[in-house]
Amino acid sequence: MSSSPEDLRLASCGARDVTLYTRPGCHLCEEAKAAMAPILREFGAVLQEVNVDEDALLKERYGEDVPVIFIGPRKAAKHRVDLAQFRRQLQDAAAK
Repeated sequence: MSSSPEDLRLASCGARDVTLYTRPGCHLCEEAKAAMAPILREFGAVLQEVNVDEDALLKERYGEDVPVIFIGPRKAAKHRVDLAQFRRQLQDAAAK
């Protein structure tokens, strides 16, 4: 099974690279992005937004199931972000 370019990009992400799978007009995505912003700044983490509608494989994989948040190559949250948990996940990822 071959990996998509996005799968390869995600696999090469560092511990402070956060990926937000989103789509235009997604209010939960905007809420998640705004809620995560202070924590991202606190950790010096880099946010990469990926519009699932621009990639057929991602659109099929996530459908309406956004936002999906990854820290490095690991899924951290889906739909809503628990900020205390997100902070712990970033701390754990940065410590490795």
